[in-house]
Amino acid sequence: MVQEIHPLRVAKNAKQLYVTRRKGRVILNRKAIVLTLGCRLNTADSALLVSRLAEAGYEVAESAEKAALAVVNSCTVTAEAARKSRQAVRKLRAAHPEAVIVVTGCSAELDRDAFLADGAADVVLSNPEKRSLPELVLEYLAGRTDPGGAARSSEEPITPFRERAFGSFPFRSRAFLKIQEGCNNFCSYCIVPYARGPERSRAFDEVLADCRRAVADGFPELVLTGVNTCAYSDAGRGLGELVHAVAGIDGDFRIRLSSTEPAPDNRGLLDVMASEPKVCRFLHLALQHGSNRILKLMNRHYTTDEYAAFVEAAREKIPGIHLGSDLIVGFPGETEADFEESRRFVEVMAFANLHIFTYSPRSGTPAASFPGRVPAAEAKSRYRRLAATAAESKRRFVESQCGAFLPVIFERVDSGGFARGWSDNYLELRVPAGTVPLNRIVPVEATAENTASNLET
Repeated sequence: MVQEIHPLRVAKNAKQLYVTRRKGRVILNRKAIVLTLGCRLNTADSALLVSRLAEAGYEVAESAEKAALAVVNSCTVTAEAARKSRQAVRKLRAAHPEAVIVVTGCSAELDRDAFLADGAADVVLSNPEKRSLPELVLEYLAGRTDPGGAARSSEEPITPFRERAFGSFPFRSRAFLKIQEGCNNFCSYCIVPYARGPERSRAFDEVLADCRRAVADGFPELVLTGVNTCAYSDAGRGLGELVHAVAGIDGDFRIRLSSTEPAPDNRGLLDVMASEPKVCRFLHLALQHGSNRILKLMNRHYTTDEYAAFVEAAREKIPGIHLGSDLIVGFPGETEADFEESRRFVEVMAFANLHIFTYSPRSGTPAASFPGRVPAAEAKSRYRRLAATAAESKRRFVESQCGAFLPVIFERVDSGGFARGWSDNYLELRVPAGTVPLNRIVPVEATAENTASNLET
């Protein structure tokens, strides 16, 4: 699970605002933080919050010390993720007893009453309400809004989202552009369709306008994000057409795709990636399991043969591509034979990176009531065995890139005096500070020494 703290701003005109808490009236100062838990889309949403709050006149705080506003962008993909989200809110309350604490994100969407009943959160906002965070916080301080926000009725129709979808962190070189929201897949283990609603996409021209602005602002990397970016569709134009149009913008920048799904309909995307030099050689293709029997139980909409064919096509069209994936071990009904079939499939796929999750039942999903729960000790053993296979595949990928000149964006200088950055095919490189510029695309030869951090555990 990703957990990042991002400094935010508190409005300059908020000095005269007061908030009633346990210890009485407290003057709101100018420090705030955002705690991000969960997926890449949550990270992108937090970037949007940063930009939205900055536009409202907020000042960046360098640390969480004595924060007046704390925002938790929560996750609920598993029961454990939901528990950690509630725990994070309680820890923030203990550390910042006088702060206004706002909870948003997927866990807030589904467990709003639980957060309010717990007493640690002041305001709980649904995912659609994120766009109005600065205004809702000020309304709360003025006593004009319900702490629970404006909950959306389950019968209320969901239209294509119109909120601004371009955000960035002030200390990063990537601009996050949210192009798609929601999911229609309803995998048996997943709560996301209930938390984020059905699929909808941003208008094609609006995305292009945001991309042009990001390039004009000097961002060297644009990250197109969504629950499943391959589901992007506007007026008959899909992700491939969008990427092609973005690549046509003048400027020295590159495009990275986040959260894609393997499907025959996505083969055209590979052609665009192969023909557009600005598109990063990177795809994260969620597999979830390497046994067709378990994939069917998961309600995944492909077979291992179809997945393998997509991977083969990607590697043929885009040499050096970084292919990452997710995989669950210990799914209900998973036998040792199922697991070993899955492990062997992962070995053949030779992923550059693999995120492994031990199955955790999520209330409200069909899989939570499936029989055949795998004992915790056995699930842990399978996790370790699969991790060993994945580590070997990662090592081979890193070694295969040594000797190649890779386009790298160096983002920061670490405490050891090394500039750290990422190649287009998502290898981290470390070189002595001062030998390369920051926040620009520069060619660097990958070596065993400057790529060693990719193999650190």
